[in-house]
Amino acid sequence: MDTIRWGILGAANFARQHMGPAIHAARGATLAAVATSSAEKAAAFSDLFPGIRVVDSYDALLADPDIDAVYVPLPNHLHVEWSLKALEAGKPVLCEKPMTLAASEFDPLIAARDKSGLLAAEAYMVVHHPQWQRARDLVAEGAIGNLVDVRGAFSFNNPDPANIRNQAATGGGALRDIGVYPLGTARFVTGEEPVSASAKITWVDGYDTTSRSLLTFPGFTMSMMLSTRLAPYQEMVFHGDEGVLRLDYPFNANVHGEARLDLYRDNETHTERWPGVNHYVLQVERFGECLRTGAAYPCPLEFSRGTQAAMDMIFAADPAP
Repeated sequence: MDTIRWGILGAANFARQHMGPAIHAARGATLAAVATSSAEKAAAFSDLFPGIRVVDSYDALLADPDIDAVYVPLPNHLHVEWSLKALEAGKPVLCEKPMTLAASEFDPLIAARDKSGLLAAEAYMVVHHPQWQRARDLVAEGAIGNLVDVRGAFSFNNPDPANIRNQAATGGGALRDIGVYPLGTARFVTGEEPVSASAKITWVDGYDTTSRSLLTFPGFTMSMMLSTRLAPYQEMVFHGDEGVLRLDYPFNANVHGEARLDLYRDNETHTERWPGVNHYVLQVERFGECLRTGAAYPCPLEFSRGTQAAMDMIFAADPAP
């Protein structure tokens, strides 16, 4: 399996704009096929990726012997169903986040992964970025002393009622769409899990648009603001008793700005930057490497289950009316 032949289940805009190009650019990978019944969406993929095969059903792509791995960018409520079907068809699967709508839904996925012996993972690309690996190392090394406070913010303005992110029936809402990033990266950097949460959530037609949460971890407290009704902004701050670590553009580097890490300590600022690093490409390359070598994947389903459990905790603190 020198080159992983990827198939995409569904011609989502995100797949066309980000993951399709990442698969195309990744070493040891080729974008072989996309499954869609839409002639318009098929044409958009064919224009970008000449030679890509278009199949007219998801089942046909899963049955294709010339596909080695499957990427699932379908609406949130379909992630578990089609990830399970991919594993049942003998295909390793990389599924967009949130992979499930509740932590308990990871259990059948983990069982199917273990039974099949195939790699299955949530497409949580940020853990592959050196910005986040460096942040984890600095905190572990004591660069900021004892971690006391974490602050996370992520927002963009998407008021379109027809957008799938604004549909309760398909698992939309701000927390599921972007809450995975501050929560998951806080867990990734610290290795800790939240033990309690309080929240104030703004609900519209059954989905959340803005939330402010306070989570208690064993060693620190985390505050988080999420919104799909505010101007675009993102930031993560790790505040210790000897220093502060601040990350610019921590979740979609290169889209709005350059990935950057500032360490404030002893009245000095140390800055590191990662211009041009594409975490989607790194994610595809790491997935392929693990398929070829059997190495452990850096974001296993158990990790993603923990992030979903934290989201469940926040939802339980201020449930939909």
